[in-house]
Amino acid sequence: METIKHAIDFVLHPDLAYLLQTYGVYIYAILFLIIFVETGLVIMPFLPGDSLLFTAGMLTVIEPGLNIYVLIPLLLVAAVTGDTLNYFVGKYFSDRVLQWRFRGKPLVQKKWIDDTHEFFEKHGNKTIVLARFVPIVRTIAPFVSGIGKMTYSTFTVYNIFGAFLWIVSMVMLGHFLGSNAFVKENLEKFVLGIVFLSVLPMLIKFIQVRMKK
Repeated sequence: METIKHAIDFVLHPDLAYLLQTYGVYIYAILFLIIFVETGLVIMPFLPGDSLLFTAGMLTVIEPGLNIYVLIPLLLVAAVTGDTLNYFVGKYFSDRVLQWRFRGKPLVQKKWIDDTHEFFEKHGNKTIVLARFVPIVRTIAPFVSGIGKMTYSTFTVYNIFGAFLWIVSMVMLGHFLGSNAFVKENLEKFVLGIVFLSVLPMLIKFIQVRMKK
């Protein structure tokens, strides 16, 4: 049980400095895999995203062996391909979910799929971009856009644009703050702050919905 606990903690809160010192150049593959899986598999929304990017950006300054000019393009590819995979998985299931039944009744109505498609055709561009900055939502959004059969060309444009904004802003923020002594001494608090700011939009939306009810 203790081993499982440590494994889960390692996945949710990876010590990038330790990984860099232990695995060297393979840290690039580890970071690529984490970002790809978080954005590419709808069942893995709990993986670290914003905090991971921020910490990786800091390590490009305070730790030798992690090059920001390699890191950013690599993670951009991971984020774009991850969302693309998620989109096609959603698209694959979009027609099949209509066949799912419980006690002879369909679990999913075709109208729901059509409404989802209409929503993503109208608002999908900003949804795909803004979802990048919200944990859990950034994992679900491309999957739902695939279910709603959002036009792939439109999805691709905003997928790339959103990934660029997300990766570059988070990594560069960590990179510029990495040399600040106060930030280094209070790294855990800064990471927790980033996580809080990431989930803040969801908390505000939840409160708004509760107040309306």
